[in-house]
Amino acid sequence: MKTLSMTLLASLMLGAAILPSCSPGGGTDLSRAELVEQESERLNAWFTDRYTEALARSPMNRTYLGDKDGQDQLDDISQLAIDEDAAIRRSWLTEMRRDFDIDRLDPQTRLSFQLFEVQQEDWLATHAVSGNDYVFQHMSGPHSSLPSFMINFHKIESEADARAYISRLNAFDDFLGQAEERARAQAAEGVLLPRFVYDKIAGPSRNIITGAPFTEGDDSPLLKDFKAKTADADLTPALRDSLIEEASAALLSSVQPAYLSLLDMFSEQSDATTDEDGAWKLPDAEAYYATRLKHYTTTDLTASEIHEIGLGEVARIQARMQEIMDRVGFEGSLQDFYTFLRTDPRFTYSNDAEGRAAYIADATAIIDDMKAQSDGLFLTKPKADMIVKRVEPFREATAFGAFYDAPALDGSRPGTYYINLKDMADQPKFLQQALAYHEGIPGHHMQIAIAQELEGLPKFRTLGGHTAFIEGWALYAEEIPRELGLYTDPYKEFGQLGMEIFRAARLVVDTGIHSKQWTREQAVQYYLENIPNPEGDVRAEIDRYIVWPGQATAYLIGKLKVMELRRKAEAELGDDFDIREFHDAVLLNGSVPLDILESNIDQYIADTKEPS
Repeated sequence: MKTLSMTLLASLMLGAAILPSCSPGGGTDLSRAELVEQESERLNAWFTDRYTEALARSPMNRTYLGDKDGQDQLDDISQLAIDEDAAIRRSWLTEMRRDFDIDRLDPQTRLSFQLFEVQQEDWLATHAVSGNDYVFQHMSGPHSSLPSFMINFHKIESEADARAYISRLNAFDDFLGQAEERARAQAAEGVLLPRFVYDKIAGPSRNIITGAPFTEGDDSPLLKDFKAKTADADLTPALRDSLIEEASAALLSSVQPAYLSLLDMFSEQSDATTDEDGAWKLPDAEAYYATRLKHYTTTDLTASEIHEIGLGEVARIQARMQEIMDRVGFEGSLQDFYTFLRTDPRFTYSNDAEGRAAYIADATAIIDDMKAQSDGLFLTKPKADMIVKRVEPFREATAFGAFYDAPALDGSRPGTYYINLKDMADQPKFLQQALAYHEGIPGHHMQIAIAQELEGLPKFRTLGGHTAFIEGWALYAEEIPRELGLYTDPYKEFGQLGMEIFRAARLVVDTGIHSKQWTREQAVQYYLENIPNPEGDVRAEIDRYIVWPGQATAYLIGKLKVMELRRKAEAELGDDFDIREFHDAVLLNGSVPLDILESNIDQYIADTKEPS
């Protein structure tokens, strides 16, 4: 398979000679430019058809994108449907390679060809080992993601919307039953979660069926959501009351039995499993973990290589931390300074409603200030707005510490930076600034919203993503506000380094757990000794890596590549280097694998050097 740089070079060298200018009969054919335009349009139309075909299979994705078509349905997540998806993707790949000539495409469409090819190959490789991917786990399992989807994305503005919501409640039993069937099949093959995880998934499952109409007391999360949304809709009081009765009936007849069945399975599997944590315990473990590392980092780095990179980066960042400790006059070891940051009350908000409100307000102010000053770093900025929002209490016990949800394509929903405020000690002030930059601006919101708004590109490019690119950019985004002088507090500057060493140590603990057979506690202690995060946050993070092999390695691997390419551009362009143009070169092709990002930056450097 050609690399992008080879493809670009070949097309430039062949030039007009690649296509004849005359027909065999002596007549004049279309010019090369016209033929390239024609072939490119044909492939882009094909991409549109494939996107439409994929979207037709997912009513939930349509809702997420702001489309109400099919909003009375949930996705088919059975093993049969997943295998059908793989067969469809394999046929797409065969068809594209057979029916389109990459050398007859314009540069952007040529890039789309390669990106689509890489995407399908990765999806198929991932599907081949997906039997080891836990169906239920505490970070993103269907037991919590389905009610979260209903609460956050299913709007109710009319009677039809309300009835569609009720139809989806009635489909909970089938949807979660399909997931349960897959989890039971996994267990039969020896794929079971570590014992500690079962309590983490049972608790949120019980939360969904606690409260009215299931038990006495306050409304359960879904009934509370339904009542709140119908209260704001254009409905008569009598109709609203009738719809609430129907929703309550659906909760009792579909939602409750689905969760009771899950809870029975979780209990059975908890009794049958062990305390072993890493992917090394799973079938074909080495091949499985290697596939996950390649998927998340988009590189061929081995577990051992990633482990060594992590150790080196931890040492480098700790040296920079020592410089800040000296600057603030702290006497003691780095570990002593970590303890000081974890325990001194000046670094935490009060653990009450007032403290939580203050955190949200301050995080919003950080992002607004960055937004106001971003002209010095960016030419292209997103049109979509963003907000900061607390993670809903029903899922905060197992949700990420912070995460981002993209805006709706139609502008009906802003980008959202979610912050988990379950325990304010886990969200210290010295990490707040870097975290806001990561999740908001110039991090995830900047990159993801810009990608969604790109014109003239296939949807799979504007809506797709590669973890190393997306998280690598967001980690890079934590550092670049330094160039505007926004880290004026040495403790918050230390916090930025704390966020970076957090990701460097991930390379060590993820590979340690899944390749080197580290125990859960061994990984926790490595973190506590080497990074400043509070212990509660540390333990939650280690539990995340255990159930999500490889994902945590993408962040720093991605950032290191962006930094490497920036240094290369600065060195080669000298005074012609413009940070704003570099950022455009990174962002305006959407998310790409790291090798393709390198090819894109090489092209940017060559184009900038070329005399006008």
